[in-house]
Amino acid sequence: MALPIKHSIVTVLLVTVIVLGGFASSARANMAQDYMNHITESWAETPEEKGLLPIAIAEAEIAVLHARVAANQAHDLVWMQKHTRHVLHALDPDAIADGPGYEYGVLRAATEIAKHITLAAQQEDASENVKTHAVHVATSANNTVARVAEIKGLVTQILAADSAEIAAPVVIKMEEATHQLLDGYDANGDGEITWEAGEGGLNECAKHMQIMRAGEGL
Repeated sequence: MALPIKHSIVTVLLVTVIVLGGFASSARANMAQDYMNHITESWAETPEEKGLLPIAIAEAEIAVLHARVAANQAHDLVWMQKHTRHVLHALDPDAIADGPGYEYGVLRAATEIAKHITLAAQQEDASENVKTHAVHVATSANNTVARVAEIKGLVTQILAADSAEIAAPVVIKMEEATHQLLDGYDANGDGEITWEAGEGGLNECAKHMQIMRAGEGL
């Protein structure tokens, strides 16, 4: 038997409210995951709206490449300084306008990773999984920010050098430091690089984001 028109309209409205309410609840329940996705999947302010972590890694790889290229001709001051500028651009394009890269920089990307993962953990619906690994990701991202500052100090020395003999040993240090952006550093000498302060780099960020996403069923 067909429902009266009046009752049918009420039923439709109730169903609509329930469905929309379900969507709203789902949206609220996914706030922590939204911040996670800014890191791994997409963020509106990055080139091509890529995730913050892929951009950070891509820029770090460019820094590693040009640090290695600089060190390959340690007898040539002009060469070393040219590629040192490219390293600086990949780290922080605000510090030097021209150079290869995505115009975002490791510094900005790592800073934003720490910010967004901290916001993820602060959401009311953040799981213990998110809260735990957010600490690991944020610490490794902040380690990376500190390493950028260290490398920028080396860059300043290289660009101020007036001979290849002065610049070359600093370029070698810069090359080693750029690898730590990705790989981190065994600060306590226990033979293992973890997420802890002074150790983990962007690879640790990626590792713990992967664990976190798996724990969320993503």
